[in-house]
Amino acid sequence: MNQILGTFQAFRTILCVCPCCGEIYRLGDLHLRYKGRAPKTWLDSYELKVKALEKKEEEFEEKEKSIREKAAERGRKKVDILIRESLEGGLSQFNYNPYDIKAVLHPVDFIVFDGMNNKGKVEDIMFLCKNTNAKDLKAMQKNVEKTVKKRSYEWSVARVEPGGNISYE
Repeated sequence: MNQILGTFQAFRTILCVCPCCGEIYRLGDLHLRYKGRAPKTWLDSYELKVKALEKKEEEFEEKEKSIREKAAERGRKKVDILIRESLEGGLSQFNYNPYDIKAVLHPVDFIVFDGMNNKGKVEDIMFLCKNTNAKDLKAMQKNVEKTVKKRSYEWSVARVEPGGNISYE
């Protein structure tokens, strides 16, 4: 190892004259080029494999977006079926856009914002509840119904900031 290091250090002591401009350079400062083909090494093979892998990754990234879009579209097509299956019994007979139905689960099961996704304008809001034998839940649902019928409610907007602070409009 010391011999190789000594050889490279000796290159600094050998001076050369450039045939084009006449400048004097140290042999160790030259950027040598070889016009012929150098024999292939394992590093050359490795670099080719890395380039091939990078090309495949780029091709995959281009295809990935399309694959994801197709998968999302397939999922959107299944939403209608899944929502209708989850609305067991009598609730499934309603002909609402599944994207208009939002789950609340307590004290009402779902709220339907009719027209929100088809027409871009909410035309009606409906509370959907499954039939239950629980007296407490029935009482709360009746209380919600009375409050809506009396128009004893108000609209307010609360904004939750990233830090957790809440501001009201």
